Amino acid sequence: MTIHKEGYKTIAVATSIFAVINLISFYTLSASVPVVSGIIFVVTLGLLLFLISFFRIPARQYTIQENAIVAPCDGKVVVIEEVQADEYFSDRRIQVSIFMSPLNVHVNRNPVAGEVMYSQYHKGKYLVAWHPKSSTENERHSVVYRKNGKEILVKQIAGALAKRIVNYLSPGQTVKQADEMGFIKLGSRVDLLLPLDAKIHVNLGDKPRGGVTVIASW
Repeated sequence: MTIHKEGYKTIAVATSIFAVINLISFYTLSASVPVVSGIIFVVTLGLLLFLISFFRIPARQYTIQENAIVAPCDGKVVVIEEVQADEYFSDRRIQVSIFMSPLNVHVNRNPVAGEVMYSQYHKGKYLVAWHPKSSTENERHSVVYRKNGKEILVKQIAGALAKRIVNYLSPGQTVKQADEMGFIKLGSRVDLLLPLDAKIHVNLGDKPRGGVTVIASW
């Protein structure tokens, strides 16, 4: 397991705060109320370890398949439905939405190899990630991939806790399947808009792993 580059600064600041709090606690409380000092240490250490785990990149064998569309993130499948596209596309699409809790790995990965046709950031609200309108009203970043004449759209969507979406892609770029496309800090959601003839391989409630689980094929 390694730590994602987006976490370096945050972890460094958090470690400094952890050290300062516990030094103060040690010199002011450990002699008179050692139990309180111990509780402060355990709680702050737990918070620091949680923060470090949030930026983890686990070692995995990623799925590289010509006709596969792999999960762009870890999480839980909360939506599988036919929708009318409201961005880039004008046709109807199959939407697959994956909710990411703060405990999930938050690296986002390319679901397919191909050319980036569109990459656009949108300011917006911070509704809870499972809210039906979060897909269209929340802060988000949308990317369209083209492969063999077919296109899919992926939306990184901020949630009530996610306050920063990072995306590394730009139009005209050629990318590899399962490579990093970006990162979302704290709980959030990722939507995929797939062609109607795509064969879906997941069900509601499934827990895919980013870059590994095959969501659909075309």
